[in-house]
Amino acid sequence: MKESPNLKYIDQLAGGDNEFREKFIGILKEEFPLESEEYQKNMEGRLFKVASENVHKIKHKINVLGLHNTYTLAVRHENELRNGEDTLHGEFMGILQDIQSYLKTI
Repeated sequence: MKESPNLKYIDQLAGGDNEFREKFIGILKEEFPLESEEYQKNMEGRLFKVASENVHKIKHKINVLGLHNTYTLAVRHENELRNGEDTLHGEFMGILQDIQSYLKTI
């Protein structure tokens, strides 16, 4: 069963503080597309080490969105990239696209 992004963790963290919640979501919406784009550019340039650093940043946002299995995949991808391998790139790109689509709905 495929995981779906959710705001459960953010809601729990906000503890009913709607202003905090909205600010947190705003940061995600602002930062995620930029980090995703930077990752893609580094992958196109085959700069795997730098791309692994991009994945490192992105994986924390993945976790915040309740995607625990996806987080595990991101950790594996980050480690692969550090070793000069990119076998999980296609799958990771699909994840990034799914998250981008989700962020547009919230």
